[in-house]
Formats: sequence, C-alpha cells, structure tokens
Amino acid sequence: MNRHYPSTLLENAVNEFAKLPGIGKKSALRLVLHLLRQDEDKVISFTDTILKLRQEVKYCNICHNISDVDVCEICSDSSRNSSLICVVENVKEVMAIENTDQFSGLYHVLGGIISPIDGIGPSDLEISSLEERVKSGDVKEVVLALSATMEGDTTNFYIFRKLQPYNIKVSIIARGVSIGDEIEYADEVTLGRSILNRTPFDESYKPYSK
Repeated sequence: MNRHYPSTLLENAVNEFAKLPGIGKKSALRLVLHLLRQDEDKVISFTDTILKLRQEVKYCNICHNISDVDVCEICSDSSRNSSLICVVENVKEVMAIENTDQFSGLYHVLGGIISPIDGIGPSDLEISSLEERVKSGDVKEVVLALSATMEGDTTNFYIFRKLQPYNIKVSIIARGVSIGDEIEYADEVTLGRSILNRTPFDESYKPYSK
C-alpha cells in the first residue's frame, strides 16, 4: 500500500529512518512525527550527537572495540588479564559479556563472521590482527565467543586452525546459548556461566571428527 505524505520533507525523513534495522515505514513515521513535536534545540542536539558519533568515534588500535580514544578503556586497564583474549563478532557482544561481570580478560572484535553467502571471507575480518596479538607471546588463552550458528562455527574453526602453531590454549564458551541464538540476546546469567564453563575447542569438536 502506497502511503501519501502531505510533505516531501516528511516523506524523505520517513524514508531515511526506515533504512534503520528493524524500523518499518509505520515506526519511521512515528519517530519523525515525534521529532516534529520536540523543541528545535532538542532536535538539533539529537542530530548533532549522531553526526559527532559518526565523525569522531574511534576503533581501538588493539582490540577494535568502539572507543573515544586510540586505545579503549578495557585494553588500557592494567587490572585486566592481558594473557586472556575473548574473540567476539562485534561491539554488542563485548557489552553483553561485560554486563555479566564474569570475564576479566581482554577482547578482540572481528567485525563480523565468515559468511561466503554474504561475500565475507577471512580477509574481511580482524583475524590477522588477532594472530599478531598471539604472536607477541603474552597471550596464553583465546576464548571463542561467537554465535552458535554455521557461520560462527566456521569462523571458530578457521581461527582455531590459524592459532594452532602458537601452542596456546583455544577454548570455546559452553553451549548454554541455544543453537542459532545471538550472544547479545542471551541473559546475563546464562552468558556468564557459558564463559566460566568454557571448554577446550578441540574437545568440543570431537563429535564432528568421525
């Protein structure tokens, strides 16, 4: 059904909001109308914040987490266990795991997972930089905390193979998170337990080695 807008400006704004994930035309219209009802200074503050985010946000030089500075607060925190690295798909997983208060190590944000159907290969992800961190000799364990999907498992296995020559422990979070679930949506108790009850990666794959 085509929607008739009384203003081209309104229609253009709705179309832009509708480009956001999970936002349809009806929701976009509600958001735009809400902004129109706000004082102009509030709308200007909103748009300035989004623009400043896009222009000034940084990615940590070490772990690739979103940061305000070149090295994020987690990587620069001397109380964290720098010998333990948790590998995640994106920033949302870092936030989810941090909320559990069960992990004291550092992170490595891949920026995605291997997905041939989407044209995403290993070279499109931050896997080489992970290998460089391991090469430094300070890392004793890498925890793979990717979603339990075919793409996540493919990425886990690729990373495991890349890190095998370095003789470090590679583990995977316990599968308390249901197959196909996104880590960011797991409740904090389940996610926290899955971190604490992680298992060696090679053992976790024994059922598939027949």
